[in-house]
Formats: sequence, C-alpha cells, structure tokens
Amino acid sequence: MVVVTSASVQDCDGARLLFGRLTGACKKLRLIWVDGGYRGALLDWVADRFQFVLQVVLRSDDQKGFKLLPRRWVVERTFAWLNHNRRLGKDYEVLTETAETFVYLAMTRLMLRRLAA
Repeated sequence: MVVVTSASVQDCDGARLLFGRLTGACKKLRLIWVDGGYRGALLDWVADRFQFVLQVVLRSDDQKGFKLLPRRWVVERTFAWLNHNRRLGKDYEVLTETAETFVYLAMTRLMLRRLAA
C-alpha cells in the first residue's frame, strides 16, 4: 500500500491515511516496525481498529555514533530501490496520485526483474 502526501503532513496523520486504505488487504499482516515518530495515540488507534501491532524501534539515549537498529534497514533499502528510478529520484510530480502510481510502477518493475532472473 502506498500513500504519498505533501511534506506538511505529519507522520502519524499519514499513517492513518495509509491504514484507512487497507480495507481488508494485508490479512496476514501481524507486526509492523515503526520509528519513534509513530509513538503516542497512533499505537492505540491501530490496536483498536486492526489486528496487527505497531512495534516502535528506537535507538538508546546513551548511544553515540552509528549503530544498526533491528529491521530499520528494510525501510532504508526500499527507499534506495525507489530512488533508482529517475522519476522518483526527485519530486517532479504535481499530483500525489501520480507519485503513488510511479511508486507502484517502480516496485512492479523490481518484482518482475526478480521473477525473470
């Protein structure tokens, strides 16, 4: 599922838009890893409405320098895959629907390349 919003939309509000679009999709989904920006009321909101759990992945307060956090690399890797596509490397689109379509196209292309290999 993809939701593209303007930069003025907060992470939690964007997440609510995304979860609102699920409507029966992702029935086997049970756990979603999120960063600290998704803490607070969103955790309770998701627990009340869906059958999956949001698990917050945080770095420790006493940590200095870089340390790989569990499952955080999955998101960063996905963004890297998306940025291999010229239209997604910069924000050229006027309509958010167009940007969402290009994300679907990029991930479909990636999936087809893997299936063909």
